[in-house]
Amino acid sequence: MSVIPDTTNENGTARDRPQVPAADHTLRVLSFLGRQRGPVAARTIAEHLGIPRSTVYHLLSVMAGHGFVVHLESDRRWGLGTAAFELAGGYARQEPLARLGRPLIAALADRAGESAHLAVMTGRDVLYIVEERAPRRPALVTDVGVRLPAHLTATGRAMLAHLPREQVRALYPDAGAFTDRTGRGPSRPAALRELLQAGRRRGFATEDGEVTLGLRSVGVAVLDHTGWPAAAIAVTWPDDVSREAETLAGLVSEAAAELSRRIGRR
Repeated sequence: MSVIPDTTNENGTARDRPQVPAADHTLRVLSFLGRQRGPVAARTIAEHLGIPRSTVYHLLSVMAGHGFVVHLESDRRWGLGTAAFELAGGYARQEPLARLGRPLIAALADRAGESAHLAVMTGRDVLYIVEERAPRRPALVTDVGVRLPAHLTATGRAMLAHLPREQVRALYPDAGAFTDRTGRGPSRPAALRELLQAGRRRGFATEDGEVTLGLRSVGVAVLDHTGWPAAAIAVTWPDDVSREAETLAGLVSEAAAELSRRIGRR
């Protein structure tokens, strides 16, 4: 289980004292539960978040009464309830990420002269939610609603690079977790780790023929206010067209930073 600090900002400084501590604690507990792979003990929640155990038990009891968490008595663990999933469904129905991202993706495609897209992670896949096709460019498989293996795509690699290493290992524990499309791309955890490390050093992810032979992509993660990869933006171009990946990555980075700002990152 990964430990994600909740008491400091991304620069390591202490966060401002919340004006409504109970609301702050409640949202932190829900966020923590949402990042776990299964129900966890109240003691674990208290230790990871630095909240008194008595306060955690009180908050969990109140949230259970409203259906946001459930208590598995036999396991003495707590998990998300149906009300939390209803919120997720409401988010999906309102499509705020797609609505906020669509004009940015359109502008990016115009500036780059290449097709651009916005995707989110779902399990070991990426799901494309916005697609903007550039004129006189090849057709792509990355249409809205399409899912592709995250480890093969620039958007997926950009998001994976920002996940805790423990979570990446849980998603890709062995060779059986890797699928193949064109005979290219990582097929083992060690190869994926090397790709993600290279992307962290560069500040952007790349993909060259792993999704479709003859096409290349660069991708950059869209981070939320906690530094979590909420989505990723990428551009794709034919490999017979002379384009500098670094130049395109700069344009993608600008769009990703703006979308990050629009969804609440400071």
